[in-house]
Amino acid sequence: MSYNTFGRLLRVTTWGESHGPAIGCTVDGVPPGLDLSEGDIQPFLDKRRPGQSRYTTQRRESDTVRILSGVFEGITTGTPVQLMIENIDQRSKDYGDIAETYRPGHADYTYDAKYGLRDYRGGGRSSARETAMRVAAGAIARKILGGGVTVRAAMVRMGPHGIDRDRFDWSVAAQNPLFCPDAVAADVWAGELDAIRKAGSSVGAVIEVEATGVPAGWGAPIYGKLDADLAAALMSINAVKGVEIGAGMAAATLTGEDNADEIVPGPDGAPAFLSNKAGGILGGISSGQPVVARFAVKPTSSILTPRRSIRKDGSATEVMTKGRHDPCVGIRAVPVAEAMMALVLADHMMLHRAQCG
Repeated sequence: MSYNTFGRLLRVTTWGESHGPAIGCTVDGVPPGLDLSEGDIQPFLDKRRPGQSRYTTQRRESDTVRILSGVFEGITTGTPVQLMIENIDQRSKDYGDIAETYRPGHADYTYDAKYGLRDYRGGGRSSARETAMRVAAGAIARKILGGGVTVRAAMVRMGPHGIDRDRFDWSVAAQNPLFCPDAVAADVWAGELDAIRKAGSSVGAVIEVEATGVPAGWGAPIYGKLDADLAAALMSINAVKGVEIGAGMAAATLTGEDNADEIVPGPDGAPAFLSNKAGGILGGISSGQPVVARFAVKPTSSILTPRRSIRKDGSATEVMTKGRHDPCVGIRAVPVAEAMMALVLADHMMLHRAQCG
């Protein structure tokens, strides 16, 4: 098994390498009759695209998407939708010096241990370049979900610096290159990240992703839990080292009284929750509240400070990674988080309809 496919009814298979001729994906299970064009997908790719600010890798990729199949006269046909993006700014020579060397923090050693060889050009298949296709597929998932469900994400921590929750504003997150929802924190982070970038170092981040408009009832008990699938999807994003739903790890510090999301009769007869420690999911099934998750992104492993490692023959060496890299890879993880949330929700919407009508 290759494990390049995820989803149950809405199945996404991605393909391609960082420095190959192209990357792409096949989205199978897309319902027929949806309006779909490249113009519906491109804005989300533009949000993730590298080289848009001094805070991301300066690799110049237009990330222009092409629909190769599954759409006829602007309408999905119910057959697999094939998407492709050409790679136009590869600089494979930047990686020639590490062809026989394992970079600390990267997947070089583990890929070699598993397959007996590796594509050293920018990490090949392990590169975050692959996430462009997740974003493209996520745009289709949003079409399936329809306008009633809104998915959005923001960076709520950069290294040791968090946001002030009292200043949280989604419109602010859309107006700065760090996707920070706190205007004051965004200014502080920008200065810190400039210093980190100039030093050739990197820093980690925490991303929060939220979906509103999700009705109660999506997900399934035991082995089909919505939160389990969401956690797995977010954990599959490059450089992610931890995922939490709702209160997450902080729930361990609460009492039962503090953690319980009390329920009262709502004005329209529907239940009204007084808090959302559960992150919109109870027993693996959506409660009708906003679905909220956060994940931690480690610092970019490609840094200019020499680090000890070994070559493929086992001899000792030091590695200083050249090339163009993100000083905080968490920035471009924001649109990827939105895509993965949308894909999981669309899959569970289809699963729910299949079983419950």
